[in-house]
Amino acid sequence: MVVEYGDYECPYCARADALLADLPVRRVFRHFPVASKHPRAPMLAHAAEAAGLQAAFWEMHDSLFADQGRLDPPHLWQRVRSLGLDLDRFESDRRSDAMAERVRRDFRSGVGAGVMTTPTLFVDGEAHAGVPGPGLLERLRG
Repeated sequence: MVVEYGDYECPYCARADALLADLPVRRVFRHFPVASKHPRAPMLAHAAEAAGLQAAFWEMHDSLFADQGRLDPPHLWQRVRSLGLDLDRFESDRRSDAMAERVRRDFRSGVGAGVMTTPTLFVDGEAHAGVPGPGLLERLRG
């Protein structure tokens, strides 16, 4: 299992996500929005979780990383429609206190685990900061 701490505006996270996408490993994504560098990152984390409440977390996750040039609300709503989600429910969930707390909980767990940069992957409890290199990718291929 790979636990991945990431930020949807981080280009290195998008690269790591692309490298991990086809590997035969179970992945757990935890939000680590670095708002000081990526001001939309918290909102995007809320959006992914709101999509998850409609059983589309990974679809939204993949969509956000696939097109980081279009992350503002009009493009976000277009994604919601293309995924067949209920936009009113999505917006209500995305803006909820519960969603904000969910993302804060992930962030705090990252801080507690020693995450200092994104992406950071945990494999067998060992932290790997940055885009995974060939050695780690080969190890994950098993």
